[in-house]
Amino acid sequence: MSLRILHVLDHSIPLHSGYTFRTLSILREQRKLGWQTFHLTTPRHLLGRSLEEEVDGWHFFRTPVSEAGSRRWPGLDELALMRRVEQRLLEVAQKVRPQILHAHSPVLNAIPALRVGRRLGLPVAYEVRAFWEDAAVDHGTTSEGSLRYRLTRGLETWALKRADQVFTICEGLRNDIVQRGIPAEKVTVIPNAVDIESFVGGGPADARLKSQLGLSGATVIGFIGSFYAYEGLDLLIDALPEILRQRPDVRVLLVGGGPQEAALRQQVARLGVESKVVIAGRVPHSEVQRYYDLVDVLAYPRHSMRLTDLVTPLKPLEAMAQGRLLVASDVGGHRELIRHGENRILFRACSANAGRRCARLVGSSSRTSATGQRAWRATPRPTHASPRTQTLDVGSRALDQDRSLSDQCVTCSQPSSVASHATLASATAGVTAARP
Repeated sequence: MSLRILHVLDHSIPLHSGYTFRTLSILREQRKLGWQTFHLTTPRHLLGRSLEEEVDGWHFFRTPVSEAGSRRWPGLDELALMRRVEQRLLEVAQKVRPQILHAHSPVLNAIPALRVGRRLGLPVAYEVRAFWEDAAVDHGTTSEGSLRYRLTRGLETWALKRADQVFTICEGLRNDIVQRGIPAEKVTVIPNAVDIESFVGGGPADARLKSQLGLSGATVIGFIGSFYAYEGLDLLIDALPEILRQRPDVRVLLVGGGPQEAALRQQVARLGVESKVVIAGRVPHSEVQRYYDLVDVLAYPRHSMRLTDLVTPLKPLEAMAQGRLLVASDVGGHRELIRHGENRILFRACSANAGRRCARLVGSSSRTSATGQRAWRATPRPTHASPRTQTLDVGSRALDQDRSLSDQCVTCSQPSSVASHATLASATAGVTAARP
């Protein structure tokens, strides 16, 4: 069965994020099934002015960025954005003639897809990776329970009820969706995962790079990713004085950037630990592994809030795929991924316990790192999780061809990237089969 699928995306490569990496995995698996994929990004992509663009062999249709936003009244800019996306999506759909529209978070993508799908008689799959209203709370643009929050939540529920099939990345999000009155059989979990073969893991540290960063002879606690408030990097910095009392050789390495970078630098200065913290900034994706190899313990101290309790992150999976030691807060998204005590430690979110936990794991890092990597790679691989056959029997049959791929990958208790994204690829086909 050959399908033509038009994806509606918030952003894409060349930007690097968990969002873009998951998208690429899905597209690759759909292409392996012999399907044609087409890709439209919204004005939120914010790169370039071209209406079409080739990136690493992938063709993207772009939606032009508006020259000016209203900012006169909450919601007007969002309405204008959805109108632009709807118009552009209609143009692209009439050009490429897809059989399925596949909208990915946020809901600002789902509503234009639903409107165009209804106009053209096309089924719409909606993949929820997080709720827009919860992300807005973290960004400080609204507060939980506010009028804007409730309206946005209502918009999300409206879209979920009208999509032909809903996919999401974890059980936390699925439970929330079902509690909104969405039939459970309509919602399929396709977990985040990584391909273990794409990680070399446990490579020797680059001595020259380590020296350049002032990390020679240090034990390094690291974070590699975006500096958002919900990541809890402020908690790591707050815990550093206690860690240093137990392990004076410890240094913190933060690789990446984002809205919290200035605040983190101010916090470091206020605590007087400038010589103990290295903020390396953003690095090219091709260089990320060199920085991973400098780190003895990876830290993921996320704050407890709806966003982190519901959403599973990708970064800890990358760390585990390399057999690395990590410490993380016990928010719901982490508990779905991490088994406490298996060279991975969970601490109570937003607690001073973070310092003691980090120091404890750091203290064992030198003698357990290699052992942990060997043990992790020897762990039995998880079995492939098939989609719900009552709605996705077409996808289920297609998946039988890809079951063997799961043996090449591992993500704690999660299905593999290859396998889980093949599930989503195949399940998308089931949308057409399930629709009257």
